[in-house]
Amino acid sequence: MSLAIVHSRAQVGVEAPTVTVEAHLANGLPSLALVGLPETAVKESKDRVRSAILTSGFDFPARRITLNLAPADLPKDGGRFDLAIALGILAASAQIPADRLDTLECLGELALSGTLRPVQGVLPAALAARQAGRALLVPRANAEEASLASGLVVYAADHLLEVAAHFNGVTPIEPFQAQGLLRQVLPYPDLADVQGQAAAKRGLLVAAAGGHNLLLSGPPGTGKTLLASRLPGLLPPLDEQEALEVAAIQSVASQSPLAHWPQRPFRQPHHSASGPALVGGGSRPRPGEITLAHQGVLFLDELPEFDRKVLEVLREPLESGCIVIARARDKVRFPARFQLVAAMNPCPCGYLGDSSGRCRCSPDQIQRYRGKLSGPLLDRIDLHLTVAREATALNAPLAGNETTQRVAAQVAEARRIQIKRQGCANAFLDLAGLRSHCALQPEDQQWLERACERLGLSLRAAHRILKVARTLADLQPANAIGRAHLAEALQYRPGHQAG
Repeated sequence: MSLAIVHSRAQVGVEAPTVTVEAHLANGLPSLALVGLPETAVKESKDRVRSAILTSGFDFPARRITLNLAPADLPKDGGRFDLAIALGILAASAQIPADRLDTLECLGELALSGTLRPVQGVLPAALAARQAGRALLVPRANAEEASLASGLVVYAADHLLEVAAHFNGVTPIEPFQAQGLLRQVLPYPDLADVQGQAAAKRGLLVAAAGGHNLLLSGPPGTGKTLLASRLPGLLPPLDEQEALEVAAIQSVASQSPLAHWPQRPFRQPHHSASGPALVGGGSRPRPGEITLAHQGVLFLDELPEFDRKVLEVLREPLESGCIVIARARDKVRFPARFQLVAAMNPCPCGYLGDSSGRCRCSPDQIQRYRGKLSGPLLDRIDLHLTVAREATALNAPLAGNETTQRVAAQVAEARRIQIKRQGCANAFLDLAGLRSHCALQPEDQQWLERACERLGLSLRAAHRILKVARTLADLQPANAIGRAHLAEALQYRPGHQAG
């Protein structure tokens, strides 16, 4: 048979669209043409595949070879198609049976010796292959990662000769038996390490319980970064679907195969980061920090030091939970359901309001500093906390009743109530969910409306106050939102800020 078809997968963002590798042999002068919008790394696969076939002891057909990577309008890059191309040529030249390739998809880069090298983005391809009802053949280094897609038949090989022997029926490859990736690698830092700061710890508990965004403001050295780093440990463990989403992102972004099940990510980009570094980009769009923080925490320290244009790109993903990178040829969608935690000083020198009176910043300097943050961005942050300076105590006893384990148990119970009631955390309630689950007594509703008018708060801010109040009620737990919950939630909102 002079035509063979092999199934593979491309990588577009965190998705893996199907690619059909068609190999055709025809009479004529020996040549090899590769079509289907291949980029440089794919074009170079011709030489890798030829050497791998020859050094493995097979015949490279001295005929006119045409390789088509369909669909033709989908850009293909990387060395992930090497194995599929080699199998296509071998099947088209009748060196392996072509009919056994129909129920299989394959990924892998070939060394000149025929050895299979691991590739990036195997987990999204494994999930897509499972949905298509096919088995997946991958290099052995990628097999454990591919096995995370439960129910998928995975075949692992080290060399092109093993693959050919499998298809020829000489030495069948047994389905890969996963050993199971480790669930946890490092323990989270303990909240008990933070001295004092009872109000800030309360805000951290509320933020974790409802999935709310948080802004910490205070002088240098008051523990803002310390508090933020404790938040991932308070959040509930990732369920299987969330863990697969995070693992798929890491599979695409990492240069090496996954070695363990992911924890909730904690990303802390430097304030010099550009817009594409945060949201993703490039000629071949790559995930940015907000996607790498998916299902976890994005911590922006020294918030006003970030470029204002960079911060403004956060507004859309904070609302939608995803980011779409548009290019001339296509659009790539990345998930970005992260929890934002930011920290800032109250003024350029950092000591505004300090009892020592050492702040010498003028009102204009303070206004310019705070003016770097736009009103619409601040509106999307549910909890605004002031972290005050504590009395110096080098050997203060640890707060034994405020350990991460104890607070995480409170958070887990509040989240359980929310999931049972509405299927999501309070921070992600839509308008219909607000009306259903955040209803107020008429007198409380009038009280909140008057308070929002006096403080100059927007309707979005009022909705976020309702969500925080619902979280406070769940922490008690209480079935209905009361005046005390509204009053505490209102304390976490600043007054009107122009931006």
